[in-house]
Amino acid sequence: MATTLEQNTLEAQPREAGTKNHARRVRQGGKIPAVVYGAGKESISISVDPRHVTRILNSETGHNTIFDLALSGGERSKAMIVDWQYEPIKGHLLHIDLKRIALDKVLKVSVPIFLVGEAAGVKQEGGIMEQMLREVEIECLPADIPSHIDADVSQLTFGKVLRVSELPHSDKIKFITDENQPVAHVTSVKEEVVVAPDAVAAEAAAPAEPEVIKKGKQETEEEGAEAPAAKAEKAAKPEKAEKKEKK
Repeated sequence: MATTLEQNTLEAQPREAGTKNHARRVRQGGKIPAVVYGAGKESISISVDPRHVTRILNSETGHNTIFDLALSGGERSKAMIVDWQYEPIKGHLLHIDLKRIALDKVLKVSVPIFLVGEAAGVKQEGGIMEQMLREVEIECLPADIPSHIDADVSQLTFGKVLRVSELPHSDKIKFITDENQPVAHVTSVKEEVVVAPDAVAAEAAAPAEPEVIKKGKQETEEEGAEAPAAKAEKAAKPEKAEKKEKK
């Protein structure tokens, strides 16, 4: 399903590339720092409205959306979001990277894969569906980028694997991802081994024999070590008595 180019505009203002303190000041002003590059032109540091960026990322076409980037004071070009960073705790946008797009040149993008239908192996054989690949990388013109690719799994049974080569696509799209890579298959439900409560209680109540034996061995060795010292002490007493008699 190919998407049409978004008829919207992202306003941007030039900014000076600086330190973290500079980026913090940009955010405090209600904007987020960004960089735009590509199309044989130099990179430019800009600031944009995070609310507009969020609307683009949450749209049907997501980060593959192509829009007009209007830089105050001059440049206007087609662009798309190629990278973005969120603040980990509150989830606020921190920074985005934009790429200028030439409508007559092919580009590489990643497109999500949606599984459609109920697999025969799930419905009739009691299996579960497992999706191993959720995105596929493709190459096409900007106007031919699909918002997603629908994969029909209704005929999927045990032992059969849906691969990238079987995904529906037009001649305008070229798969970059290995066509032999598996996308989805039907697998059996894994059985969990449940230990009976009685067995757990019996194991917990069992004496720790190796520890007792080890402890007993240590005590024996300690007793053995004390024995020579005791004998030496007893042997020393008669000598003292003999010395007294001689005196």
